[in-house]
Amino acid sequence: MRTALTDKQQNILDYIGDFIGREGMPPTITEVATAYRIKTATAFAHIRALQRKGFVSRTSKARSLTLTRSTAPRHLSLTLSIPILGRINAGLPLMAEQQIDGAIQVDPSMLPRGIGGHRLFGLRIVGDSMRDKAILEGDIVIVKEQASAQIGQIVVAMVDGEATVKSFYLGDGQVELRPANARFESQFYAFDEVVLQGVVIALHRSCVCGA
Repeated sequence: MRTALTDKQQNILDYIGDFIGREGMPPTITEVATAYRIKTATAFAHIRALQRKGFVSRTSKARSLTLTRSTAPRHLSLTLSIPILGRINAGLPLMAEQQIDGAIQVDPSMLPRGIGGHRLFGLRIVGDSMRDKAILEGDIVIVKEQASAQIGQIVVAMVDGEATVKSFYLGDGQVELRPANARFESQFYAFDEVVLQGVVIALHRSCVCGA
């Protein structure tokens, strides 16, 4: 039986989920420590406890905290089944396969607040252009379907019928789809060339590689 969480561990777990939904990437240990006004070593100890209990995974890379699929719901309620719609390229745009490719089961408490009534879907990542946002090849991004985004949010965008995941920016009368890997360059398009499909609100990683 998985050990129950302490109140502090549950609060930090909630904070990680909220941060991922708000910023599109996981927090650093320092950001967790700052949020709770505790020492970095104390925050690290809480994160290690969450790892031992199976609620998060973490590698040696920056911003690699991930809410795990094995996370147990806090309440005795059904998990949320989110369909996976094919694959999405995080390198160069790739034609999105618009068919169901399985589903993942997610505890609703692990998702950002305020998503009720929104359509959610998952997309598998191919490539590593969003590596520095801790989005790696093989990951599944969980997307809230919507046709608009705030500056800096990570979005799924369609360009000429092809889909890509990038950070969303505006400038000089164009849409900038910005990667998070120095090996890739931003892509610039006219407003009418880009159709937003949704905003990334969470990340699912099925395994921890190199841990």
